[in-house]
Amino acid sequence: MKKKFIKKIYIAFSKLIIPLFYDKKYLKGRHFDNNIKGWYWCWRNLFMQKIIGYNRTCPFPVSFRNEIGQWKNIKFDIDDLNNFQHYGVYFQSWHCDITIGKGTYIAPNVGLITENHDINNLDQHNEPEPIKIGKSCWIGMNAVILPGVCLGDNTIVGAGAVVTRSFPEGNCVVGGVPAKKIKSLETINDNND
Repeated sequence: MKKKFIKKIYIAFSKLIIPLFYDKKYLKGRHFDNNIKGWYWCWRNLFMQKIIGYNRTCPFPVSFRNEIGQWKNIKFDIDDLNNFQHYGVYFQSWHCDITIGKGTYIAPNVGLITENHDINNLDQHNEPEPIKIGKSCWIGMNAVILPGVCLGDNTIVGAGAVVTRSFPEGNCVVGGVPAKKIKSLETINDNND
């Protein structure tokens, strides 16, 4: 009984203070509605993000250990705010979109790169290309997704993989350097037929 009361007070206090620092549209969903986790992320990130300045302009809580290029170019479902709470994830979205499908999980130390240096002149960049990750994907630790890559729904990217080309068909496991299709996955619906 006492824990429930403390949780209610914590959430009520958070609902009063946190909207002063973060956009209200990001303070809802599975991590906030009757859940303490989202509010905890806000409090944990508040000092480093809003006062010290790591990812300061982001209107949602982001771990200071991540790098967000341009938050406006990242498209994601509010229920997947957990992807911004790890460490070492590099969202290079300065000039191009990164779209992350609903239910996708991104492990720590992942790089999502929308533009590379020109190999003939390292002071220049190639034209940026968007990254699109489908629904219910899992990007393993230390993986790198390069410009223009599209991953279909239910794609698993193995830890340490460097994904240089698209796998739009989805329902597969990819891994290696450069990443190749390792195996196909049956979807839950296929198993029920």
